[in-house]
Amino acid sequence: MWDYTDEVKEHFIHPKNVGEIENPDGTGNVGSIACGDALRLTIKVDKATDTITDAKFKTFGCASAIASSSKLTEMIIGMKVDEAKKLTNDDIARALGGLPKEKMHCSVMGREALEAAIADYRGTILPMAQGEVVCECFGVTDLEIIRAIRENHLKTVEDITNFTKAGGGCGRCHEKLQAMLDKELHGEAAPKVQKPKKMTALEKIRKIEEVIEREIRPTLKKDHGDIQLVDVDGNTVTVSLRGACAGCQASNATLKDYVEKRLREQVLDTLVVEEERP
Repeated sequence: MWDYTDEVKEHFIHPKNVGEIENPDGTGNVGSIACGDALRLTIKVDKATDTITDAKFKTFGCASAIASSSKLTEMIIGMKVDEAKKLTNDDIARALGGLPKEKMHCSVMGREALEAAIADYRGTILPMAQGEVVCECFGVTDLEIIRAIRENHLKTVEDITNFTKAGGGCGRCHEKLQAMLDKELHGEAAPKVQKPKKMTALEKIRKIEEVIEREIRPTLKKDHGDIQLVDVDGNTVTVSLRGACAGCQASNATLKDYVEKRLREQVLDTLVVEEERP
């Protein structure tokens, strides 16, 4: 059993600011339910003073994830955006009286959600999203790993996993993680990645969801049909056809000639769309 502080227990049992702000000024989505942790942070900003006036969260995860998200919202309400932008995962963990080392990634997730919400508010691109994916299981980039190593003085691959979840799945990235760690510990400059080399799993899912909601679903509804995203496994997209589309003789043509074609054009040209089987 994890040794949680009273502050962590309080924010887990009685979380503050749970929910979602209507018409938020900034939204940050990080993690993935498929990976075990997901956080959606919404903020409201007084544009005249650039002050965060409200913050709410929705978290799928463990006690540490819920407590970190709850504490984060308390911390940033009343802060100037530039001040909030300087918060680190260590600030969140210390405000909770500490977290078990195996749960430090929960505070990292809170910090990343805040960065994403601020970037959304300001209409800027997140620098961490421009890295190359190192851990395929959790969609963690090299830039995220390098920052965690530097800011938290990480010394082992296990440390990296505790703070970022990278390497906590299949383990195939352990050699890459060790190489990055060795490079950082020996004082060599970290590689600079100017633009994205590969879409993360979470980015891929979000883009698929966006295309379905923006284009595909409205078109199908015109003919009294509907569609729901069921799963994304690698490049295989599983959907469920609803309404008039369900059981239609032309359903396969709808999937391949329309849904798959649109997703390949707007997300990734190697995607394969399949219908959920009963």
